Amino acid sequence: MQSRNVLITGASGFFGGILKRRLLSEGFRCTNIDLVADTDTHPSLTSIQGDIRDTRLLCDLFQKQRFDAVFHCAALLAHDTIDNNALWTSNVDGTRNIAESCRRFGTPRLIFTSTNCLWASNLGHPVREDEPPNPIELYGRSKLAAEQILQEYEHDLNVITIRCPTIIDSGRLGLLAILFEFIQDNKKVWVVGSGSNRYQFIYAQDLATACIQCLDYDRPDLFHIGSDNVPSLREVYQAIIDHAGTRARVAQLPKAPTIAAMQLAHKLGVSPLGPYQYRMIAEDFLFDTTRIRERLNWQPTLNNQQMMVEAYRYYAAQRAEIHARKDVSAHSKAAPMGIIRLLKWFS
Repeated sequence: MQSRNVLITGASGFFGGILKRRLLSEGFRCTNIDLVADTDTHPSLTSIQGDIRDTRLLCDLFQKQRFDAVFHCAALLAHDTIDNNALWTSNVDGTRNIAESCRRFGTPRLIFTSTNCLWASNLGHPVREDEPPNPIELYGRSKLAAEQILQEYEHDLNVITIRCPTIIDSGRLGLLAILFEFIQDNKKVWVVGSGSNRYQFIYAQDLATACIQCLDYDRPDLFHIGSDNVPSLREVYQAIIDHAGTRARVAQLPKAPTIAAMQLAHKLGVSPLGPYQYRMIAEDFLFDTTRIRERLNWQPTLNNQQMMVEAYRYYAAQRAEIHARKDVSAHSKAAPMGIIRLLKWFS
């Protein structure tokens, strides 16, 4: 295991970077391919700034190295690009290119990180792997299409897909940076409705553990992953406020008119929140994690409050530098606030 050579797509990004550093610390040889330059250096790391849609680049890469596995973490996000074609071709065509390269050059394992964005409404119970997805926006549809492509390769490759809720750890920013700014600036932190809805996260290190465990799992499979004992969003926000020690407080917005306003703001292009975010922000959503526990013997280590406090602590210590970032992945910089800044003025 110590001599395994792996390729990680998207390892300049938030989770891909965490997985890369974890693998390096455990003695793996790692290659990163990413559109964004890699700021990490290590004797066992090769970094390539490139595009997984470039089949010639992939052919050259797979010819030069024999990979024992590929961790496919690369994806363009809806709030990171306004080019729908770029998002679709990167997430869908890029996935096919990776799978085809694995098959052609004899890489036996492909571990793919997918998403809970395959659903956009509360199913009323923890969602199992056998329940049919129903994405409503481009990012979710692209990840579902990528999953379906990978199913075509299961006779030739050991393809394991892990569907993840929002991944949290120190360094996770994106839309969370908006929440953290409100808290640090002593503003009201708004929940939609009562705030009693429960939304599951996953600690990045727990997800990395599952990815590494998949290396010794001997057949294709699909897993849902997530934290335990999921509290309400109101409780999560209050835990961050208590840690921060600011004068921020949790306040409520009426559900129906708020969601209608979010929908309008999205259509006008003035909000960072898309259909998935503005529907799920007021509803319960949890994954059933029975299968991954039983088949991988996996267990989560942090709950939602603990991981969010870690993420806030990072933001609070580096706020000025974070807001100056440009050429980094979407989860590693603050999302533009858009019309939400108006809400901040009134908070």
